[in-house]
Amino acid sequence: MEPKFWQERWARNQIGFHLPEVNPYLLRYWPSLTLAQGAKVLVPLCGKSLDLMWLASNGYRVLGVELSEQAVEAFFSEQNLTPRITRHGVFKVYQADLIEVWCGDFFALDAGVLADCTALYDRAALIALPPLMRAQYAEQLNSLLRPGCQGLLITLDYDQTQKAGPPFAVTDDEVKVLLGFQWGLEVLEAQDILGESWKFVQDGVTRLEECAYRLTKV
Repeated sequence: MEPKFWQERWARNQIGFHLPEVNPYLLRYWPSLTLAQGAKVLVPLCGKSLDLMWLASNGYRVLGVELSEQAVEAFFSEQNLTPRITRHGVFKVYQADLIEVWCGDFFALDAGVLADCTALYDRAALIALPPLMRAQYAEQLNSLLRPGCQGLLITLDYDQTQKAGPPFAVTDDEVKVLLGFQWGLEVLEAQDILGESWKFVQDGVTRLEECAYRLTKV
């Protein structure tokens, strides 16, 4: 899946993946993580998510990564924030208060940028990627984040033959294959959300399970 795909989705405002409210799993389970005050949180493929604001409002330092400059600029504009903009290698970095968003390719990040990062929040990154890129993404997380890092991962699972992604179906078995050797995994909640997802119903999907995991890097 080429970067151009996501650039075009944002340009055409085809952003059904964007939630107009803070994610309920974040509200429900993030406080249960044992993070230090002011911990830095990596949020890959963050878009213009309101979750960034929630994390910052609770005292966390946020490092979002987003490919689309349109999405980044929309986030700061909609939140009435005036960012300081700098360059860091191939990235354009927007920063305001406790939030910084690195505009560029997540796979171009180096570990030095995340040396003090102790938390991960993934609501829409893993499920945004096709199979091969999911494996590359997991390898990148494994190489970037240090032991002891904690996180919250949210996935979707459905019959991929009934609907083409994204968002892509990611089974529990795949999560274990991708992350199980480097991370401790705990399923916090799994629920059928098909009744709340009219587009999936329209496309003929007959089962849609959403799952929230607690992650701990070992």
